[in-house]
Amino acid sequence: MRKIAVIGLGNITNRHRKNLKKIYPHSIIYAMSASGRIPTDEVSNADIVVNDICEIIDHRPDMAIVASPATLHTKHAIPLIEAGIPVLIEKPLAANKLDTAAVIEAANKYKTPVAVGYCIRYLSSSKCMKVLLEEEIIGKVYNAFVEVGQYLPDWRPNTDYLNSVSANLNLGGGALLELSHELDYAQWLFGSLQSHYAILRSSEELSLEVEDAVDILATNEEGVVVSIHLDFLQRKAYRKCRIIGSKGSIEWDLIENEITLTTASYKKVLFSEPEWDKNRMYLDMILDFENLISGKDNQCITLLEAKNTVSLIDHIKHSITNKK
Repeated sequence: MRKIAVIGLGNITNRHRKNLKKIYPHSIIYAMSASGRIPTDEVSNADIVVNDICEIIDHRPDMAIVASPATLHTKHAIPLIEAGIPVLIEKPLAANKLDTAAVIEAANKYKTPVAVGYCIRYLSSSKCMKVLLEEEIIGKVYNAFVEVGQYLPDWRPNTDYLNSVSANLNLGGGALLELSHELDYAQWLFGSLQSHYAILRSSEELSLEVEDAVDILATNEEGVVVSIHLDFLQRKAYRKCRIIGSKGSIEWDLIENEITLTTASYKKVLFSEPEWDKNRMYLDMILDFENLISGKDNQCITLLEAKNTVSLIDHIKHSITNKK
C-alpha cells in the first residue's frame, strides 16, 4: 500500500491515519475533510491534504477509507468505486436504503472491492462468541438482550457534543445510526432480524434534535426474541449481550472482553482478555480489507450484510413510536 486516502477529519479518522502509518510506515497518506474545506490546523499523520474527491482520484491511491458523516457516504464513496479504488466505508454503509442501493450498484458494476467498517467483529471475544453459538453451547436459544450505552458528552471531551455528527440529524446522527454496531453484530450472531416494535426517545437530558435512546423488540427466523437497547445517556459506559438458552445462559461483556457461561450447576468464565488492546480491532480491520483487495480469505463485512443493517434501521424509522 503505497498511497492511501482518508476522507473525513473526525476522531475516527485520526485513529485511522495513525494506524495506517503504523501498518504502512512508508505510505503516503492523503487527507480530505468531509466538506472539502482545507483545514487551518495541521492534520496529524497526513502527508498531503486535498480538497476534493477528484484530486484523490488523480493520485490513484491503493485504497481509501470513507469516514465522513453517513449522509455523505455515497457522495464520497461512489466516485472512488467508479474509479476502481477499493473503499472501506465506516459504519453504517449509508444513512438510508436508497443511498445503500446506489453504493451496491456501483460496486457491482465496476467490480471494485468495498467493505464496511463494523470493527466490533474484530474484537477477540467476538470470534469466540460466534463459535460458541455455532456449537450450541447453551442449546436452543430463546432470548437475547443486547445493550450499549455511554454518555454522549464524554465521547469527545474536547468537543461540544451538540456540534458533533452524533447530535446532527442532517449528518446521520442519533443513537440508531451511531450505535448500529449492535444491530450489525446481532444479525451476525442470530441472522436477519425483523423488528416488531421500537421506541425512539429524545430526552431533556441532552436536548438533541435526534433520538438519544432506542428500544427495539425483534425476532429472527427461528423465533428467537432479541431485545436491543441503545443510548447516549449512561454515565458509565455499558456494553453487553446476554443470551438465554435451553442449557443455560451466556453473557458477553464487550468492554471487559469477557464471556461467562451459567448453567444450573456452575458458572464459568469461557473467555477473558480485559487487557487486550482494542485498537487491534481497527488494525485487523484494515489488514483484513487488504486481504479482500488481494483476493485472499477475509472476514470483511460485506455490502449485503451492511445493507441488512441499514434496512433494519430504515424499517424501524418508518414504524416507530416517537416519545419525547
